[in-house]
Amino acid sequence: MSGVTLVCFAVSQEAKAFRHWARGRKDIEIVVTGMGARNAECAIRTAFEEFSPAQVFTCGFAGALNPALCIGDVVFDQSATAPRTITRLIAFGIIPVTFHCSKIVAVTAAAKAQLLQETGADAVEMESQIIQKACAVRKVPCVTLRAISDMAAEDLPLDFNTLLDDEEHLSRSKLTRAILRAPHKIPALIRLGRNSAYAARELSAALVALLEPESGNATFLR
Repeated sequence: MSGVTLVCFAVSQEAKAFRHWARGRKDIEIVVTGMGARNAECAIRTAFEEFSPAQVFTCGFAGALNPALCIGDVVFDQSATAPRTITRLIAFGIIPVTFHCSKIVAVTAAAKAQLLQETGADAVEMESQIIQKACAVRKVPCVTLRAISDMAAEDLPLDFNTLLDDEEHLSRSKLTRAILRAPHKIPALIRLGRNSAYAARELSAALVALLEPESGNATFLR
């Protein structure tokens, strides 16, 4: 299969809303890469071999570093996007930002503030830089499109870095033990889940708006 639009997400929760819309679309392939650089690199390499995409969107959640960003804001990486595409994305109401690609989850407001001071980036994520590089090598247009799932001034309820297994996947057993040790954090986890679901819906709506007019092998990014 060639000429498809490849849409990458790190985890299934990020892809859920968009997957519902894309079901049955032969011109769109969705790949869940897994978290982190290692998983992203392996997944994008396999995806290029299998699908030969004409364009790539690297999508998912991002943590805000810029205090002006709110839950559900859909943002794109202006530093890695062609000028013509920047104009088109802004026309769809998507916010241009700069990203920091981190090796770990930014858990606390203090950690986010430090990243903002050190990098000047507006938002933080973990996979898109790897996918962008793979696309650049192959001369395939790529856009990083993310939705804000946690704000700059808030702590995440758990340190998710400690809940990953050796493959950088969220361990259900580690998560369960963490909740049992700190049941008072359950309301904050529920709130994070609701915010994440809202961010996923907003991200899906943006992707649908961008891709709805396209058919067959037509591309948005060219």
